[in-house]
Amino acid sequence: MLNQIGTLNETTLHADIKWLFSESNDQLERKVGNFVIDIVRDDLLIEIQTKNFSAIRNKLEILLQSNKVKLVYPIIQDKWIVNLDTQLNKIIRRRLSPIHCSYIDIFDELIKIPKMISHPNFAIEAILVQIEEIREKSGMGSWRRNGWSIYDKKLLRVIESKKFNNPIDFLYLIPKNIVTPFTNLELAKWLKKPIYLAQKISYCLRKMEMLKTVGKVGKTLLFDF
Repeated sequence: MLNQIGTLNETTLHADIKWLFSESNDQLERKVGNFVIDIVRDDLLIEIQTKNFSAIRNKLEILLQSNKVKLVYPIIQDKWIVNLDTQLNKIIRRRLSPIHCSYIDIFDELIKIPKMISHPNFAIEAILVQIEEIREKSGMGSWRRNGWSIYDKKLLRVIESKKFNNPIDFLYLIPKNIVTPFTNLELAKWLKKPIYLAQKISYCLRKMEMLKTVGKVGKTLLFDF
């Protein structure tokens, strides 16, 4: 059976990024082995994953055995939420989300494949984007959204991009002036991010052998480079 992870239920955001990254001689939606690849460029396979790295982990592990693979991942710096009456095709409300992400938020997904970046055939290109998230009043959406469901996501703009070819590239996301050794709580304060993200960062960097545990303060781990 043909595995089509990344092509089923494709959002407009996924399609927009695919067309943005494609070049004239690329092949789109090409079958490689048992998988369909977003973009094939000579000997490079380009996969676009807008969320949930765990869904593509097995696919990557198999492809990397004999292919060069680049994973393109959009990080949403700015998101406009559009409440849409789909019957009338009328916008009810449009507002900017208070949540703004940066490159450091890649660790939210990287925790699902922390060792893979060490593979010589693998690279990640993170792109900072502005998007629209279109919602409809279906009554089946999250209670946090008061019954509004996510109908689609659309790319508005790519602000910039950053390539991660090896573990060292992720280390550059950590503030150079951070005092060592440090705890997850101290890392969270330096980054101005929640502690749960700091915990994911330290876990990933340890798996990449870019960070080591050097002791404890009580039950709290201390880390150093």
